[in-house]
Amino acid sequence: MIDKLEMFIALAHARHFGRAAEECGVTQPTLSAGLKQLEEQLGVMLVWRGTRFQGLTPEGERVLDWARRIVADTRAMRDEMRAARHGLTGVLRLAVIPTALSAVTALTTPFRARHPQVRFRIVSRSSAEIRTMLEDLEADAGVTYLDSEPLGRVRSQPLYRERYMALAPAGGALAGRESLGWAELAALPLALLTPEMQNRRLVAQHMAEAGAEADPVLEANSVITLVTHVVEGGLATVLPAALAELFARIGDLDAVPLVAPEAEHLIGLVAPERDPATPVVAALMQEARRFAAAAAD
Repeated sequence: MIDKLEMFIALAHARHFGRAAEECGVTQPTLSAGLKQLEEQLGVMLVWRGTRFQGLTPEGERVLDWARRIVADTRAMRDEMRAARHGLTGVLRLAVIPTALSAVTALTTPFRARHPQVRFRIVSRSSAEIRTMLEDLEADAGVTYLDSEPLGRVRSQPLYRERYMALAPAGGALAGRESLGWAELAALPLALLTPEMQNRRLVAQHMAEAGAEADPVLEANSVITLVTHVVEGGLATVLPAALAELFARIGDLDAVPLVAPEAEHLIGLVAPERDPATPVVAALMQEARRFAAAAAD
């Protein structure tokens, strides 16, 4: 039954029979037959059918919750038995908000030193996408904001506080400045992350608190794209302090703290609320606690 539950989870996520079949590595007729068998075993209809996927039935929504729990527990059991035989192995899938991608190396590098047989697959995603990926068992853990939007059913470990700086070409609008007010950003040609990114929403929030509006001339879902347009296009952007200072050191750029208000937000590691956690996630949480303790010293 586990393979059929995995097909059902894939369909609920993809909302398309063909894409779900591709995700599961089976043909579409095989996926359809598996779902039909699952419905027969459970005695309920799970999917509204037509010429295309039309959504889950109320019973299907309830079964989806059970399916996620059962599949997650089965995977956790397999991982624990494999760890008992061989130590920690496999691929740890980590989804990270764009502004934390550089900081996550301080978590993954010591983890790899302790567990060299574990490999990482790291993807950049928005905070909402990370929540969905954890629910759909597409990621083992995430690094995201802990204090701004709902996290869902997760366990979390704070890592550090994100503070913000303005970044612009050297000798330009930030030359000689020790700080910049959020309201003053409105006078600069801005490059900001796209609206689905929580960092962008926070920038807009803090500018609004200062009586200004975020009206960028360029939007992108990549920090590298933003910085490239600062360097090559003469724009300005807003980045976490660690990133802004890094780019200021290696490029011909000025970075100054943003004030009025002096904003900060908590970044942390999140993983599905599951007891027991998989061995690799438990080890990653332990590494996160070490990271946080070191950052607090």
